[in-house]
Amino acid sequence: MTYAYVRGAAALLALAAFTVPRAETAVAAEPRDPWVRAWGANTGGQLGNGTTADQQTPGSVQGLTRASVRELSGGGGNSPDAFAVALLTDGTVQSWGGNLTGQLGDGTLVSRPFPAAVAGLSGVTEVAAGFQSAYAVRGGRVLAWGDNTYGQLGDGGTASATRPVRVQSLNKVKDVAAGCHHAVALREDGTVWTWGRAHSGQLGLGDTTDRNTPQRVPDLTDVVEVSAGCHHTLARLADGTVRAWGYNVDGQLGNDSVEPGASPVEVHHLSGTARVFACGYHSFAVLDDGSVRAWGWNGYGQLGDGSTVSRTTPVPVPGLDEVTDMAGGWRHTVAVRSDGSVVAWGENTAGQLGDATTTDSPTPVTALPAGSGATRVSTPTVGKSSYAY
Repeated sequence: MTYAYVRGAAALLALAAFTVPRAETAVAAEPRDPWVRAWGANTGGQLGNGTTADQQTPGSVQGLTRASVRELSGGGGNSPDAFAVALLTDGTVQSWGGNLTGQLGDGTLVSRPFPAAVAGLSGVTEVAAGFQSAYAVRGGRVLAWGDNTYGQLGDGGTASATRPVRVQSLNKVKDVAAGCHHAVALREDGTVWTWGRAHSGQLGLGDTTDRNTPQRVPDLTDVVEVSAGCHHTLARLADGTVRAWGYNVDGQLGNDSVEPGASPVEVHHLSGTARVFACGYHSFAVLDDGSVRAWGWNGYGQLGDGSTVSRTTPVPVPGLDEVTDMAGGWRHTVAVRSDGSVVAWGENTAGQLGDATTTDSPTPVTALPAGSGATRVSTPTVGKSSYAY
């Protein structure tokens, strides 16, 4: 399936002053509530609450407690394709939401608004969800299922799969990330391997040729973290610097340019980076001192700097610190702090900020209060839903 989002070229003017984040009253969820929480758009049943109704405040995902979930990854977009996968602490995987191309991995094309097991999967250590495909790492190898139009399942073909298939010729994988139609694997030796769609150079192989089996990204070593946006990719190196490649219309690569990059380039003005987060069409870095930098598309305030000005190099996100995890969909971003509070900013037309309104905000508002127990967050790849666990 192909699709496009039309946006203006990246604005290059800097703000004269930042807007102070507005204070918000903490909403419904009780502190230390045990459940995985979800809110926002729900057309495909991606909130996992048994319905397809949007929700403006965090509600519980049926049957999933935070204590039982090791990792959760949202996938899909703004239509019935949105879904999610969760890796449980026992090494099994559950999925829910849209299933138009088999992305739930249950052998059917039937959507489901509540979690159920991906049959035959156990011993899994990592999961990731793309636009209409999903991935799991087991025993250092990658399994994939769902849409395969661009070879994003990595099995040497382009036929979709409703059950997990093995990604070819790849072992000793420690993590996997999923863009809209491409996948990125980080091996134990610090090398990065990619496959799937390459129209914007998001595979980092120096060209725009799709690949249906994994290929090593040249001249890239000592990588300790990877993250995939819709059509761009980030890699954090052991020395605290960051490399980026792929789509760059709004400065997603952070190299003071809007030219696409089919090979890795260094993100400017970043050092001492502790984490990186590639969102739909924007990017973040958390530095060693706990501060946050943002760059890329900002048409709806999803960078959180108080403006709607896109950024081609990283800028500070004022008032945001002690961040333990972040995620961003198409036009919004969510983050969780060390005190358990969850904040969100950007577009809010489906209630994806979780503050009981549908009002956009270019600065963080509160979705869950301090003490909520949440430590991780996720969003669909380019969707309007949010998760905290």
